[in-house]
Amino acid sequence: MDFRIAIHTDVGIRKKINQDSALVKVAETSLGRVAFAVICDGMGGLPKGELASATMIRRLSTWFDEEFPLLLKDAGSEAEYGSFSGGRFQNNLERSLRDVIREGNAALKSYGHEKDTSLGTTLVSILMIGHDYFLANVGDSRVYQVTQNVYQLTKDQTIVQREVDAGRLTPEEAENDVRRSVLLQCIGASGDVEPVFESGRIPESGGFLLCSDGFRHRITVQEILEYLGSGQPADEREMKEGLVFLTELCKKRNEHDNITAVMIRVI
Repeated sequence: MDFRIAIHTDVGIRKKINQDSALVKVAETSLGRVAFAVICDGMGGLPKGELASATMIRRLSTWFDEEFPLLLKDAGSEAEYGSFSGGRFQNNLERSLRDVIREGNAALKSYGHEKDTSLGTTLVSILMIGHDYFLANVGDSRVYQVTQNVYQLTKDQTIVQREVDAGRLTPEEAENDVRRSVLLQCIGASGDVEPVFESGRIPESGGFLLCSDGFRHRITVQEILEYLGSGQPADEREMKEGLVFLTELCKKRNEHDNITAVMIRVI
């Protein structure tokens, strides 16, 4: 398995500081190539959002370099059966990621208490190993599977999503609700953080799009499919051009937030 990866981030048309942070790592292992990508969106309504997002990116980078190899040592027997999902490896992976996320939450809360301020960040990540992907999510950054269609794999942890789930709002109403960016939890500004984990099989064609909420508010699923779908070339330069085009489209349509996206194709 190999990966083609493009990443793009933009401060946007209104803010002076880009509070988004991103990480992409690919490693050669005894079980094949592994890709790990993360986007953290610092809370725009709180000070030091860029510090919160960068802190979590650094912690997850260290986790991938130092803790993840230890998890792989126990994964060999599961790999023989062609799947890492649903067994000990997945349980250990989720436990390890939960620990680093909760430790980051505690560290940011402690910093905020010391400085008499509040700061927070969302987090969404994907780990791709063998034929499986594993997602972790806190907040409202998203992961999409992009093939010949676009599927949202993560669920926003927001007030409006809770209202949609309860049947009190339609998805269309939620898109225009003034509370659409009000989070139910975020790292650094929540008492306790409970990341949501998902897993699945990697599709034979297409790939995955990670993005902060600024990337998705002003564009349609059809536009994502047109510029990033499986019918498009897998060349990294052209993938980057697709991300840049969609980012500029967001800005042209008056998106005020920072904008960050990562596209990963499996080849």
